Amino acid sequence: MLGVILCGGQSTRMGTDKGMLKMHPDAGTWAKAAADKMAQLTLPVIVSVNTLQYNDYATVFDAAQLITDNPLLDIRGPLGGVLSVHEKYPMQDLFVLACDMPLMDADVLKQLLDIYHLDTNDDAFVFTNNGEPEPLCAIYTARGLAHIRQLYQSNQLLKHSMKFMLEHINSWFEPLSEEQKKCFQNFNAHAALNGL
Repeated sequence: MLGVILCGGQSTRMGTDKGMLKMHPDAGTWAKAAADKMAQLTLPVIVSVNTLQYNDYATVFDAAQLITDNPLLDIRGPLGGVLSVHEKYPMQDLFVLACDMPLMDADVLKQLLDIYHLDTNDDAFVFTNNGEPEPLCAIYTARGLAHIRQLYQSNQLLKHSMKFMLEHINSWFEPLSEEQKKCFQNFNAHAALNGL
C-alpha cells in the first residue's frame, strides 16, 4: 500500500496553493504535514500534483515522491490524480488523503487502516460524515481502481467524481464519531483560516 497526498487541485477559492500553506510561519506546509501523518502508519508516501505545481513541490519533497497527473487521462479533479497514481503503481492499494485537511489526526487514519486489514472483500474504505462519504480520506484497492479505470476506458464512467466512483465498487462505510468530525474540516478560503 502507498500513502497518497492529493495536492493537484486548483485552489481557486483559496487563491493560493493550499498544499503549500502553513499553519504558522515556522511550520511545515499542509502537504508535508499530511505526508508526515501518513508516514506515521509506516507507509511509503507519494504526492499527487498537477504539472504546474511540480517545481514548487520539488522544493519540499524528493522528486521520486512526486507524481503528476497523466495528461492522457481526460479526468480532472481528485479522481484524475488517484487514477494517475494507480496507472504508475497498478498493483498497489492506495491510502488517499487530501492536503487541505490540516486538522487530520494520525489516529483517525490508523482506524481506517485497521478496518482495511480486517476486510478482504471490499474495494474502498471510507468514513462517512452525517451519512455522506468522505472520499478524500479513504483507502482504494488496486482491484477497485482497475475496475474504475476499465469503466473509464469503455466510456461507462459517466461522472468523474469520487462519490460517483464509490457507487461502482464495493465500499465499506465507517461513520465518524462526533469527536472525529473536526479532523475532516477542509479550508477553501483565507477567512476560514482565522483562529487556526
